[in-house]
Amino acid sequence: MSAPRPSETTPERVWRARRELLGAGLGLAAAAALPARAAAPAGEAPLVPNPPEQVSRHNNYYEFTTAKDVVWQLADELRLRPWTVSVEGAVERPRTWDIDELTRRFVPEDRLYRLRCVEGWAMVVPWQGLPLAALLAQAQPTSKAKYVEFVALHRPSEMIGQRQPVLDWPYREALRIDEAMHPLTLLVSGAYGRALPAANGAPLRLAVPWKYGFKSIKAITRIRLVEHPPVTSWSKAAPSEYGFYANVNPEVAHPRWSQRRELRLGELSKRPTLPFNGYAAEVASLYSGMDLSVHF
Repeated sequence: MSAPRPSETTPERVWRARRELLGAGLGLAAAAALPARAAAPAGEAPLVPNPPEQVSRHNNYYEFTTAKDVVWQLADELRLRPWTVSVEGAVERPRTWDIDELTRRFVPEDRLYRLRCVEGWAMVVPWQGLPLAALLAQAQPTSKAKYVEFVALHRPSEMIGQRQPVLDWPYREALRIDEAMHPLTLLVSGAYGRALPAANGAPLRLAVPWKYGFKSIKAITRIRLVEHPPVTSWSKAAPSEYGFYANVNPEVAHPRWSQRRELRLGELSKRPTLPFNGYAAEVASLYSGMDLSVHF
């Protein structure tokens, strides 16, 4: 499915107020109100993280292999330094950041997030990172910045999965600007109080907890602010199965399986899938008036 035009999906109040939304004060103040994201919705038990070995050794990372249980071994050879991340496109202050400078400049925040794979499995991970809004505010987006595109590392000499045409490399993902500026959207550089493992997308990945995991791109090297909807890797590869939005939604089945239930790693029985992965109170208003069975 191709991504719709902004006028078809973004409420007018959102895109007309973009300048206010992009103010650093709003993004940082909202993020500060969500210090660890450890609280569970009413009626649900407190979130308990999965063991770190489980998180790093059960992972989709097709740049290395399609076998989840082998990724951690292959990714261990990836060179993580030097590493730069550019912020470019529709911004007043484009800049290329060295990864170590970036992590020194922004104090990392702890966020305990659910992660829900489109395949039906799930986990809970204690990430560390910076709100994407803080980095984008530094770049001063222009009025043309309606979407944010992310481009991952392309290095087939080490990422041996890129030698196969599983996807059109490099991996690309994107968010609408209001999604990118939401205080839950995190640029992740660590997990479990340590540096992020290569198998989980080091040195910098995205975490968008209300969306299926394939939206949380790993090994980011470029962030581009653009006016028109970017083509994302999975929506290009299989548009009938992987839409642009990819919001966790128990009412919208994948063409080959239901999304009503999920299996959290380490548990024996499935649990009901929560709308927006349990973050509906924070993010459902972003999609007011949209038919999420169409804009899936």
